Amino acid sequence: MASQSLLVIGANSFSGQDFVDLALAETDLKIIGVSRSPQRTPLFLRYLARSDLARYSYHQLDMNQDIVALLALIDRERPSHIINFAAQSEVAPSWDHPEHWFQTNTVALSRLVNHLRNADYLERYLHISSPEAYGSCSGNVTEETHDNPSTPYAASKAAADMLIRVYQKQYGFPASFIRATNVYGARQQLYKIIPRTAIYLRLGKTIDLHGGGRAVKSYIHIRDVSRGELSALLKGRIGQMYHLSPDAGVAVRDVVRMICETQGHDFETATRTVDERAGQDAAYVIDSTLARREFGWKPQIAMQEGVFEVVDWVNSNFDDILRLPLAYEHKP
Repeated sequence: MASQSLLVIGANSFSGQDFVDLALAETDLKIIGVSRSPQRTPLFLRYLARSDLARYSYHQLDMNQDIVALLALIDRERPSHIINFAAQSEVAPSWDHPEHWFQTNTVALSRLVNHLRNADYLERYLHISSPEAYGSCSGNVTEETHDNPSTPYAASKAAADMLIRVYQKQYGFPASFIRATNVYGARQQLYKIIPRTAIYLRLGKTIDLHGGGRAVKSYIHIRDVSRGELSALLKGRIGQMYHLSPDAGVAVRDVVRMICETQGHDFETATRTVDERAGQDAAYVIDSTLARREFGWKPQIAMQEGVFEVVDWVNSNFDDILRLPLAYEHKP
């Protein structure tokens, strides 16, 4: 694949940066990274520790504000493969400005896909979707389950998938899709529950558990997800949605309890129950049999191992972390 290249949209994101690191390690593709923010530091970008960065270039471009420049870059680089992580991805804030979520996740995407349908150099496009589009999951949720979104964020992601499928049906657009469950790991956004718990314990701050933390999540380590994404990008069937998920879900409160116990804190003292978020689905437990069968993929990093990795990352970088915002800051 020495003559081919890969464009990673959203390369600065938690998921994007890990995927870049894996792609550099396991392919010989030239990789072009794009995100709307300046390139981040090694604290959040795993691939910056690599010695083979000559194959990687980074471009700061906003899919909303710089779409013309982004499309020009794509035509200039002529990537054979594209993976798109770029999205407004927080659930609760999407109620306040749903137009921002639809602008990025659906409207800007439509401009991108409409341009790419005529790109004769593009062999594969992998779109990172979300199981939030299914709504609250019950029973055996496969890739054939109908969408039933519960929040503006989920609706914007479901709309994006539908839009891409239209282009695939009408123009043969070479897209496949990934829906992975609750991704976590070192370098995750600091406001996410696993790093936030480790940080708050160090600070002696009380950890809020929405709805008492009883919502069931399917936590999966970022590297396991990146492995599945790379397999889908290189070997997946065009038009196919692939789930990436662990074998079972776990309640948020049980994950927080695990972190408290490993750090020598009492769970009941360290936490408090607050109101559940609007539209919070009761569970995300989806079936990943298809990826396991077609790619031989399965999660390799146990929950306890992955959580310990996050705690170690927080503790090792605590002074740097404290210089950063700990709460979500919305950027339209």
